[in-house]
Amino acid sequence: MKTALALGSFDGVHIAHRKVLDLPCDHKKTAVTFLEPPKMFFEGKSELITTYSDKVEILKGLGFDEIVSLDFERVKNTEPQDFLNYLFEKYNPAVISCGFNYRFGKNGMGDVHLLKNFCGEKGIECKICDEVKSDGVSVSSSLIRSLLKNGEIEKANTLLARPFSFTGEIIKGDGRGRTMGFPTVNQKYPQELVNVKFGVYKTTVQIDGECYDAVTNIGLRPTFKSDCCLSETYIKNFTGDLYGKNVRVFLNSFLRSEKKFASKEELMKQIKKDIEN
Repeated sequence: MKTALALGSFDGVHIAHRKVLDLPCDHKKTAVTFLEPPKMFFEGKSELITTYSDKVEILKGLGFDEIVSLDFERVKNTEPQDFLNYLFEKYNPAVISCGFNYRFGKNGMGDVHLLKNFCGEKGIECKICDEVKSDGVSVSSSLIRSLLKNGEIEKANTLLARPFSFTGEIIKGDGRGRTMGFPTVNQKYPQELVNVKFGVYKTTVQIDGECYDAVTNIGLRPTFKSDCCLSETYIKNFTGDLYGKNVRVFLNSFLRSEKKFASKEELMKQIKKDIEN
């Protein structure tokens, strides 16, 4: 069977990635990606926009039949020509698609020129996608990470073509929100994801397929100190026990930065304002 291959890390599966992923449906659509972007292997830290499982789910939603996840540690010393030969022999591609700056093989020595020549020799259609710009700036995963860190969530969401989101198990908190009249559900913010700007967000929470308006604080709770990054969400018009459930939180807009309050009463006033906003 002939395949249509899309090559890339695809962290975030943003609007520029989607140009690469736009492949003909008359072949088996296969994405060749990584468990984690090579950049993060070299930097020694994880700042993903999407978890691996979310990336797979999005790619399947875009019509991909197969997602091949390479372990960069195992393939980083592969010669570029050997990598291309592997793709040809393993997947029998009719089409290979990638971005204009795609690099592959040992020390990133393989580039789109080598790929074009290879495809020409093998009779494979080669699709090299030009850069996509937004407000004059090239759209990339690095740009979106920067926007998320700066609290520019709406701009990041536009480039992602969906709201930035994460899932996590609801854990027991200290019950303080309930005593203040604003019960919250608590989650540990996923360690592998890029840290969004700490503060309060207008959010949407998905519970058992139903969506609810919500307000979420993400950070270290400077008023009542936490030793890890927490997500605390007040869900409007919801009652019920969620302990142990995995809940998805979508960030829609940034309301304010995290700050330390002088008293519990001052914090209560601000939470009320956040909910009204």
